[in-house]
Amino acid sequence: MSKHDLRIVKTKEALHRALLQLLNDKDLGEISITEICKQAKINRGTFYLHYGQIEDVFEEYFKEITLDLANSYKEPYRRVATLNVDELDSSTIRIFHHIEKYKSFYEIIFSRKVPLRYYYMLFDEIDKLFLEDMGQQQGDFNHEMFASYQSNAIIGMIINWYKNDFSYSADYLNDQLVKILNITRK
Repeated sequence: MSKHDLRIVKTKEALHRALLQLLNDKDLGEISITEICKQAKINRGTFYLHYGQIEDVFEEYFKEITLDLANSYKEPYRRVATLNVDELDSSTIRIFHHIEKYKSFYEIIFSRKVPLRYYYMLFDEIDKLFLEDMGQQQGDFNHEMFASYQSNAIIGMIINWYKNDFSYSADYLNDQLVKILNITRK
């Protein structure tokens, strides 16, 4: 069976959904394999065919989501050779649309129902995107520190959105981000 076998895809999607549903009521470490299998309507043998433990399911889903996050982050760059913040069109920003799409996942990451290491893994993914973005930029500053500064700013906006029950639209956050970027450049 290939990795793209429809049965495997459907089984893994069912396990991802089941895990997210269970994480609404329990911490990751409290969820048993029996519970996730029952919720996903699969047997334990099928679970063990694909995973060794519950954390493996979460980490796989985490990687899928962060791949989509990276693609969303890079979206404004697809239309231009060089991204000029002064000319940035907020409608090209897709990162907040990504967060909105995977809202239930991010609610769990920021709710502390999973170990803190997943928050740091998210930070590291965003930090890596900013470091790649900087590329060959010159400047008399520490690029790693600057990328960390930017990563914390984006995560801060996302956490604020989470704390406000995602009451703002993704387009509103896009507009706010462009305004903030332009304030800091003046």
